Amino acid sequence: MRALATGSTAPPIEGVEFGTGPFALFFYKVTCPVCQMAAPKVQGFESAYPGRIVGIGQDPEQSLVSFGREFGVTFHSLVDAPPYDLSNAYGITVVPTTFLVDRDGTIVESVESWDREGINALSARLAELSDAPYVQISDSTDGLPSFRPG
Repeated sequence: MRALATGSTAPPIEGVEFGTGPFALFFYKVTCPVCQMAAPKVQGFESAYPGRIVGIGQDPEQSLVSFGREFGVTFHSLVDAPPYDLSNAYGITVVPTTFLVDRDGTIVESVESWDREGINALSARLAELSDAPYVQISDSTDGLPSFRPG
């Protein structure tokens, strides 16, 4: 199984109306060290493009709340509990994985693992699609590696 490709139709997510998008979808697990490293930077999407990021955590609600407090995450997160129906529908094989879904429900970008260049490109595309100014999510001075596999 592979993550859904660019151009694919995004499976529906209860509570997310793609028609009001675009949206960045951040799939993560609270025990994943790369997710822990990436989450404070991914929070930059909420700061730059309010309401345009949705977390999809593979953990119980209370764990997601605790994770948010610990890592400074304020964006809304949905629970994807075992057997991980939503993660499976999106073809998630590694966390974190971030998708950008346009208003018509088409996946326009995706980034697996922590990939600074990919996350910044996703931010640029989200800015373009939402008519907002571009905000760089990560740069070489923030102490994070340019890439780290999930």
